[in-house]
Amino acid sequence: MTARILVIEDTEDNRRILRDLLTHAGFTLIEAGDGERGVALALAETPDLILMDMQLPVIDGYEAARRIRAVPALARTPIVAVTSYALSGDEAKARAAGCDAYVAKPFSPRQLLAKVRELLGQTPEPDHERRRHATP
Repeated sequence: MTARILVIEDTEDNRRILRDLLTHAGFTLIEAGDGERGVALALAETPDLILMDMQLPVIDGYEAARRIRAVPALARTPIVAVTSYALSGDEAKARAAGCDAYVAKPFSPRQLLAKVRELLGQTPEPDHERRRHATP
């Protein structure tokens, strides 16, 4: 069964980048454009992992993460802060709100995908195995 990832991001271009990257890697995406909708979708859909922008309309990512963490069924769901907030102390603030990992924008797609797989307990195929299975 494919992992379901909730992307909470208000910028359509950023959602499209994440959508292309993650669906190509075989994940199913659920998307929200603001923090309040993200919390509602997390409750309704119980995703396997959440990618959360911190600068969101309605409620910010910090508050959304705190609300998600307060729900017992979601308390162990990995939350990754994917944010342009990259100043000293921003990662600690995201982790204090309940995020398990922190990725600064702009991000490396390869590194983000590796972090997602790590948090989901998936091990990527070594490069030589991917090449062997690839269709010419």
